[in-house]
Amino acid sequence: MPLIIIIALLVGLRYFEVWRFAELSWWWIVGLMAVAFIWFEFIEKMLGLDKKKEHDVDEQRRKDRIKQAFNKRK
Repeated sequence: MPLIIIIALLVGLRYFEVWRFAELSWWWIVGLMAVAFIWFEFIEKMLGLDKKKEHDVDEQRRKDRIKQAFNKRK
């Protein structure tokens, strides 16, 4: 997510020609966009980072069910 924010800031700064960013080549920004695309479409899925949050939620549900089952017996 920070990469997307950096890209958005660079686009804004370059477009409005702020300070040294006025001289920044658009190719640097396009290159960062390509890196972000590759990261989110391929690398993140290969590393399993896109499923980690869902897995944590499922694990918490499982723990809650176990806790609830043992509390009913008492």
